[in-house]
Amino acid sequence: MFLIMTEFFNALNEGITSLSDFVCGYPFFLLLIGGGLILFFYSGAVSIRHLGASMKALRHKSEISGEGQISSFQALMSAIASTVGMGNIAGVAIAITVGGPGAIFWMWVSAIVGMATKFFEGALAIMYKGHDSAGQPQGGTMYIILHGLGRKWRFWAYFFVVFGLIGTLCVMQANQLVESITTVFTTPAGIENTLMLRFIMGVVIALIVAIVIIGGIQRISVISEKIVPAMVGCYMLLVLVIICLNIDKLPSVFYSIFHSAFNLEAGIGGILGTALIGARRAAYVNEAGVGTASMMHGASRNDNPVREGLVAMIGPAIDSGLVCTLTALPILIAGNYTVGGEIKGLYIALNSFEQLLPGWGQYLLMVMVFCFAFSTMFSYSYYGLKCTNFLFGAHNAQYYNYFYLVMIVVAAMIPLGAVVAIMDLAFALMALPTMMSLLILAPRVKKLMREYFSPSK
Repeated sequence: MFLIMTEFFNALNEGITSLSDFVCGYPFFLLLIGGGLILFFYSGAVSIRHLGASMKALRHKSEISGEGQISSFQALMSAIASTVGMGNIAGVAIAITVGGPGAIFWMWVSAIVGMATKFFEGALAIMYKGHDSAGQPQGGTMYIILHGLGRKWRFWAYFFVVFGLIGTLCVMQANQLVESITTVFTTPAGIENTLMLRFIMGVVIALIVAIVIIGGIQRISVISEKIVPAMVGCYMLLVLVIICLNIDKLPSVFYSIFHSAFNLEAGIGGILGTALIGARRAAYVNEAGVGTASMMHGASRNDNPVREGLVAMIGPAIDSGLVCTLTALPILIAGNYTVGGEIKGLYIALNSFEQLLPGWGQYLLMVMVFCFAFSTMFSYSYYGLKCTNFLFGAHNAQYYNYFYLVMIVVAAMIPLGAVVAIMDLAFALMALPTMMSLLILAPRVKKLMREYFSPSK
């Protein structure tokens, strides 16, 4: 009996993993990048032409007339807090290992495309706000669908919310944070990596997260608006030190990025392969088109959809543009990214920083890993809370936080396996109703764009 059950669960695990690998591969890539390209050209290249306007919109202070709980700046910082995470370090290292230096160029291209997608997400989040059972204003893909497309589309609103509850649990971030701690600190110190040790670390992580998320979106946004600029600034300073110490290698690094991105010796297939790896990794990092950003920007007090869209599109420029580049440069300068066997992105990044800053590099990078991982866990709790609110009512939403904290402890102890496959699949399925609603409602945003950018204004 037990043998039959074991075989069944093994087969189920393999089936889920195979399905996740397929859906989260090219279909997910084509949905986000293909849809993003449509929005990019339809908007008149908004992420390039109106980048200056987005900086101006970020400084706009008159945000008292709209419904919401936080400012546009707080919404942006909170959204960035969720996207600047382990993918900006381990994910970039994997992209370089698999696709070569040229993958970074295509990450930049993907960032520009993602900015256009985030513009529409931010605008529609303000245009189609809803109210929960307590009468509080709420935003997100589910409300965009209900109020923008109509109640006959409500199936897709619930589709998004159900998979949103799974996809935003942050199990992978908690697990990778524990793995990072054991790799850099406990194992070298001769401390055995036992289940009890991982349980204790999981409890400590959960308690730190609890201090922030129990305070709701106001506390999350206040922490995010302080921690995000600080951690990005510190990371930039760390990389600038490495660049200054290796300034002679910088020209060859940028040459390798552009040469690898358009290396004709590898053929068209090689160029396309590098492009797909870099663009897909950036799409995972910035989450443009997944729907998470619309939930955060839907909490903004901004009453102008276009202005909020301009603020929202700064996100991919920072996470998959700036921060990913900050990770890529030291790895390329060190040059030790060609590995055999299993690819461990964080291991490659840690080794590169340690090689360039002996005795300090891996520990300084670990500080950044802590900041990135915790910032993601803070914001992701809010996304799950919003989904719970929509499904079960505002009076039951508070219980989600306790479930979220328990899952952090569980994630610290278990091997991920099928759990991560399920979460990745849920993440990809969140993008389906989000991109569908963005593409259908894009003409309404375009109309407001003409008015906003009218020369007469």
